[in-house]
Amino acid sequence: MPASAISSEAAPRRARPAAGRRRGAARWPALALWLLAGVAVAEVYEAPRAFLDRAFAGSVPAPRVLWITRALRPGVRAILGHDLGVLRLRYWARGTVSAWILEEIGKERPITVGVVVDAGRITRLAILEYRESRGWEVRRRAFTRQFDGAGPGAGDGLDRRIDGITGATLSVRAVRRLARLALFLAAHAAETAPGGAGRRPAPQGR
Repeated sequence: MPASAISSEAAPRRARPAAGRRRGAARWPALALWLLAGVAVAEVYEAPRAFLDRAFAGSVPAPRVLWITRALRPGVRAILGHDLGVLRLRYWARGTVSAWILEEIGKERPITVGVVVDAGRITRLAILEYRESRGWEVRRRAFTRQFDGAGPGAGDGLDRRIDGITGATLSVRAVRRLARLALFLAAHAAETAPGGAGRRPAPQGR
C-alpha cells in the first residue's frame, strides 16, 4: 500500500458538531437578551435620608405616626382607588412642614415618591425609587416641578393640570395620586397634631 494511502487513513478526523446543536447554542444569547429586556431594575434616585435632609435643612425631626382610621379610609380609597393596605404611616413634621414617603403601583411595580407639604401646599415632590422598566421620565425635574405649589382641588384631584408623558401614562397617574394623598394626609395630621401627633386613637370598628 502506498505511503500516501496510509497517511490518509491514519490522519485523525476532527468531529463536527451537529448543525442543530450549533443553531441551539446561537439562540441562547438572543433568548437571554429577550428575557432581560422585560426585567425592571430598581433605580434609586434619592435616598430617603437625603430627601428628609433637604426637606428640613439637615435637621430631621423624629418620625411621627399617622393611624389610618376608619374615618380616613374612604378618603384614601377615593384618591387611590383602593385601600392603602397599612394600619399606620410614618411621617416627619415640624411647624407647618410635613414630609411623606409613599408608594403606589405604576404599571406593575411600586414607585416610591417623597412629598413635602407646607401649609396645605406641595413645596417639593421627588421620585426616590423607580422600579418599572418604562416611564422613568417621571423622575425628571421638568415633570416634578409641575407639583410645586399644588394644593387640593375639586373632588379628589389637584388644583392644577399635570401634563402627562408619552409612554408613561400609568406612572404619571400614580405620582399624581400620591401627590393628592400626601395633601390629604398632611391636612389630617395637622388637625390631629395639637392632641399629640402619632398617638393611637381610640379603637374603632373596621
